[in-house]
Amino acid sequence: MRLDLRAIGKQFGEHHALRDITLSLSDFQSLGIIGPSGGGKTTLLRIIAGLTTPETGTLSINGQPLDFSEEALLSHRRSIGTVFQAYNLFPHLTARENVMLPLVKVHGLAAQEAQEIVGALFERFHLAAHAHQRPGELSGGQQQRVAIVRAIAIKPRFLIFDEPTSALDPEMTAEVLDFIAELRDEGRDLIIVTHNMGFAREVSDRCVFIANGRVLEHGPSADVFGNPQHPLLVNFLARVLRY
Repeated sequence: MRLDLRAIGKQFGEHHALRDITLSLSDFQSLGIIGPSGGGKTTLLRIIAGLTTPETGTLSINGQPLDFSEEALLSHRRSIGTVFQAYNLFPHLTARENVMLPLVKVHGLAAQEAQEIVGALFERFHLAAHAHQRPGELSGGQQQRVAIVRAIAIKPRFLIFDEPTSALDPEMTAEVLDFIAELRDEGRDLIIVTHNMGFAREVSDRCVFIANGRVLEHGPSADVFGNPQHPLLVNFLARVLRY
């Protein structure tokens, strides 16, 4: 996968969320985005996902410039799988119905075809026993796994994860992180914002450190974690890896 950003800027009122982000990343499969809270990680991720439009700059994904017109962004959003920290499941629908809904209503599949796709995915990822349960009957880890299956059911070009375990307890966190690592091992392209540094180091082959709205360091994950150069990254890792 390749990602090219040129002079990306985004401001919310007086707050500069991103300041002149210029970055080229090529030949990665899994990209980790790390940094302190409020540093710009989620804003950058939402721009890549086509959910937020920058005031300045350009973005290309796999050599294709992203058109920020609403029609083009709608098509872009439909081509990628996005998973947020809030599971965003409809509480009145079963797990199976939550995954089927976008296949039928957004992507235009026939109900029978959607059922077959969802059934196969639930079997493959050990969710078949929970297919007829509503979100309120599922654990947090199970809900997030359903949300991930919903994201991959559309056969996306790549997957985006925004703090996918922040609402989970440690046991459920491990369950979901194992699930994401399994997707990586299958060869799927991933972009992940996470506060879990061990996971970021293990799963991502490239890593970007963002603070104060700027990319301060990036490179192979082994280098970013094993030999950090920027003082803010050194201090950040010292704090988050202390315990």
